[in-house]
Amino acid sequence: MDKEYESLYHTEEEHNWWFVARRDMLLKYLDKYSIPKDARILDIGCGGGTFTALLRDKGYTDLYALDYSPEAIEQVKQKGIVNAFVMDGHNPEFEENFFDVIIASDSLEHLEHDETALKNWYRILKQGGKGFILVPAYNFLWSEHDDVNYHHRRYTKNGLATKVVNAGFSLLYKGYNYVLLFIPTAIVRLSQKLLKPKKKKEEADGQILLLPRWVNKLLTVFQIAENSLSKHINFPFGVSAVVIVRKP
Repeated sequence: MDKEYESLYHTEEEHNWWFVARRDMLLKYLDKYSIPKDARILDIGCGGGTFTALLRDKGYTDLYALDYSPEAIEQVKQKGIVNAFVMDGHNPEFEENFFDVIIASDSLEHLEHDETALKNWYRILKQGGKGFILVPAYNFLWSEHDDVNYHHRRYTKNGLATKVVNAGFSLLYKGYNYVLLFIPTAIVRLSQKLLKPKKKKEEADGQILLLPRWVNKLLTVFQIAENSLSKHINFPFGVSAVVIVRKP
C-alpha cells in the first residue's frame, strides 16, 4: 500500500462507512457460523487493528493479528493486542494446526502469489477450523484505487471458490457483498476509463475514504441494512466477494 494512503487509511478506518460496514459484516458471519468466544482467531492483514480490537471488546479472548506494515502493527499493539506481528501474509510463521479461525478481509488481493498464501493458511488452520476471506470483486471494476493499494487482482466468487478448494478447503459459502453499490460503482469506474484521464495519485487516494459526514453516515446505514439481508439472501453480484471455508 502507498505510504501516504496507508496513513490516511489508519486515520479513517475507525469511522469510515466502508470499514464500519465490513466489521459489522464480519461479526454477523462469526455469529452465523457460531464461532465461540474462546476460539483462537488470526486477523490476516489487520491494518491498524480496529477490527481485532472490536473482537476483543465483543468478548473474543484469544486473538492474533499480522500485517506486513510495522507502522500498522505498532498501532495494533497500542490498542492492547499483544499477539500482533509483522509478517508476510504469504507464509504466516505459526505452527501447523494452530488456529480455529482465520480472517482475511481485503488482504488476499495484496499478495502476489495468492495460491501459495491459501495453502499456507490451510496449514495453520486446525482441522474443522473456519476461514472468512473477503476480496474486491471483478477485474472490470479496476481503478486507480486498486493501483494505490498495490492490488494484484480482483476476483469473482467462483474464481475465488476454485482457488480455496484447490488449496484443500471445503467451501461453506460463496457470495458477494456491497450489492447496493455495485451499479453506481460500475457506472463511475467504467465512465472514468472511457471519458477521463488517469487521476493523480492524491485524487485516487480519496475515492473511498474522504466523504462528507452525511454521505458517510447514509452509506453506513444502507450497508449495515444490506448486511442483515445477506444473512438470508445470496446476492448475485457486488463490489466485494466472499468465501467462507472449513478445513476438513
